Amino acid sequence: MNRRGEAGLLADLASLAIPFASHEHIAVFTVEESRRVDADIPGAHTKNLFLKDTGGAYWLVTVPAEARVDLKALPDVIGCKRVSFGKAEDMDRLLGISPGSVTPLAMINAVPGNVGVVIDGGLAAASRVNVHPLRNTATLGLSGADILRLLAHWGHQPRVAAIPTVQEPA
Repeated sequence: MNRRGEAGLLADLASLAIPFASHEHIAVFTVEESRRVDADIPGAHTKNLFLKDTGGAYWLVTVPAEARVDLKALPDVIGCKRVSFGKAEDMDRLLGISPGSVTPLAMINAVPGNVGVVIDGGLAAASRVNVHPLRNTATLGLSGADILRLLAHWGHQPRVAAIPTVQEPA
């Protein structure tokens, strides 16, 4: 795998003239931990799921931080087989990142076609989406349209979808 890392990511942002805001912070590994630093960062915050379907395909799904994804309904929406969470070693091998640092920007390291990438429709349309820059000690804020542009630049065909969620009990 050609791992371009954060330097390659920043170079691509510059070459494509994509504006972004950068925030350094303590390491966060969960959405709950992220809430402590998110309060000071404007824009939509994300949760990223690295999944594997029963056919052996890998998926990176980006949703709003507060979403509880319905993993049983997701395959019908994105066109795959039943999904479960992918293993850390597969995440490292395919995306060059570790758990806690999952981000659609890790697709910079993915061979096109090896990992399907799905972005929630609301995030794709948002003017500011906050994601990790391949590490969980920083957050980059950029538009959903620019995330899609980066993915296309790296040779990926992102799917924008209404991700099914599980409703919280009343």
